[in-house]
Amino acid sequence: MRTSSTFSILFWVYTTRATNEQADIYARITVNGKRVNLSLKQKIDIKTWDPNRQKAKGNGITARKINFYLDDIKSNLVQCYRDLKSEDKTPSPQQIKGRFLGEDKKNYNLQDIIDYHNNKMAHKLSEKTLCHYKTSQKYINEYILNEYNTTEILLHDLDYSFVLGFENFLRSYQPKHYQGKIGNNAIMKHIQRLRKMITLAYHIEWIIRDPFVKYKPVIEKKERDFLTNSELKSIENLTSPIERISVVKDLFLFSCYTGISYSDIMSLTNNNILKGIDGNNWIMSQRNKTGIPYKIPMLPTTELIIKKYKDHPRTIFTKGLLPSISNQRMNSYLKEIADICGIKKNLTFHMARHTFATTVTLSNGVPIETVSKLLGHTKISTTQIYARVIEEKVSVDMEKLKNKLNS
Repeated sequence: MRTSSTFSILFWVYTTRATNEQADIYARITVNGKRVNLSLKQKIDIKTWDPNRQKAKGNGITARKINFYLDDIKSNLVQCYRDLKSEDKTPSPQQIKGRFLGEDKKNYNLQDIIDYHNNKMAHKLSEKTLCHYKTSQKYINEYILNEYNTTEILLHDLDYSFVLGFENFLRSYQPKHYQGKIGNNAIMKHIQRLRKMITLAYHIEWIIRDPFVKYKPVIEKKERDFLTNSELKSIENLTSPIERISVVKDLFLFSCYTGISYSDIMSLTNNNILKGIDGNNWIMSQRNKTGIPYKIPMLPTTELIIKKYKDHPRTIFTKGLLPSISNQRMNSYLKEIADICGIKKNLTFHMARHTFATTVTLSNGVPIETVSKLLGHTKISTTQIYARVIEEKVSVDMEKLKNKLNS
């Protein structure tokens, strides 16, 4: 049920504080019986003030100027009241006065919401995710400087054209650390981070409209690379006298048979090896990226790798479950392993997680719900990205069907 409210504006002069017959004019804002006074910073001769009409008497130049001024003040106050109502607020006299004086809202700029986001969300985001945000913020600032020749832009000036302009800027931008231009899906990620910050500004009422309302992101569906069973076996069978190659190979295989990401492996210790519901050893921890817990039963390959490095000098020094190595070096050495094994794919450490999801689990009949749990996903839709049926599995399944039909 809608509630009606009473709203009125009254002009009056403070005659008791008149000096040399000159008194200040005030506006009294009243809403539902509550009122507040607003000084208009305007004086009038008390003899020329008409309290009944709330205007200056006469038709002279001075009287007309004052009366035009009062009409303008009244119009602005009414507009402030209407604006507050349109924002689904219940206006109070103080709010109307604050809106009129521009005290209720600061003119926040884009850097304000960037700083607010980084300060308020730092404890909720992983270090890597926050790093991605800072990269996006760097591109946003470069776009503003390039497009508007300034370092600041007000939030209420952001519109649909700003969003489109930022997308076009990214499509033609070439970062120094890239060999080429930014890919479409990476561009969508940068725009997604901008959108999250702008949505935050909208929710905390720094802006009254969302410039992303009409924007539709375009994500290109890409196949996630993984190792086939034969490629995985070729890495397993690799022997090398070079220790760094041997260590990287074992770390990669550990991820292939657990699905644990690089950053999560580097944070594992012996304390993460616990007895599971079946009485066997499980790896139990939580993802650094999301904080979601995961529990993974240990396969024979996994146990052998852990035993191999139990008393290794590097694990003893770091007190980790496995030797520590930087992600950059890891991926660099994986290129060497790919060359040695004759693998033509762009071998990266994250491919091990894809391999676990496809070749190791889904292809061997592990239900997608179980795989989702093992990967630490909160949504089954996230796991479905990995749920591609590989050609070899299609061939085997169709052969079974063929034999069944023939019999």
